[in-house]
Amino acid sequence: MSNIIEINNLVKNYHVGTETIRALRSVSVNIKRNEYVAIMGPSGSGKSTLMNILGCLDTPTGGDYILNSTNVSHLEDDQLAEIRNKEIGFVFQTFNLLPRYSALENVSLPLIYAGVAKEDRLAKAEDVLKSVGLSDRITHKPNELSGGQRQRVAVARAMVNSPSIILADEPTGNLDSKTSRDILNLFDEIHKRGNTIILVTHEEDVALHAHRIIRLMDGMIESDEINKNPTIFN
Repeated sequence: MSNIIEINNLVKNYHVGTETIRALRSVSVNIKRNEYVAIMGPSGSGKSTLMNILGCLDTPTGGDYILNSTNVSHLEDDQLAEIRNKEIGFVFQTFNLLPRYSALENVSLPLIYAGVAKEDRLAKAEDVLKSVGLSDRITHKPNELSGGQRQRVAVARAMVNSPSIILADEPTGNLDSKTSRDILNLFDEIHKRGNTIILVTHEEDVALHAHRIIRLMDGMIESDEINKNPTIFN
């Protein structure tokens, strides 16, 4: 199985006044296509910095990040935006849905930026909403949906462009335990369909759904292990 992500000696420094914060210290890791990986670590470990670089929201100070055979380490902002829309589907803790738009319109947004014709993008958005169990909610706006339904809309939006990776940042952080289980079951289903999922979390029980767990500490990889018994809810 080929690598979808290759990271070599990644360094990220921030300057706060006269102080240099070393957020990532020579991190190297490969992620294969169709892997389901959790990135864990306490506050200050570097996991958010790594997530921002993986999502092409930030660039490293040093080292290389190769995404789907393209070195994106030092691209300009407009080039990064194009890569983000084409290659990465984001799922955030706070859903990030537009309140005045219906579920269908929210999901179709990435296809607007991709230049897809309106009829085609609405049809694709409807198909993806059906695949996450929301065929009866496509005309509802976010305030007419439960938290779990909103997160399903966000997952559908992440999938609509058929991205190379789905990057989920604390996707169950605002959900109750039952709804969290439903969303994690959905990620299991999406992974079985062949998608690459990277889950960023500080919660051990959430990370245990992934098939591989990478733990960060002080900007370095503390451990990188296969999870032989991922949690599966019936």
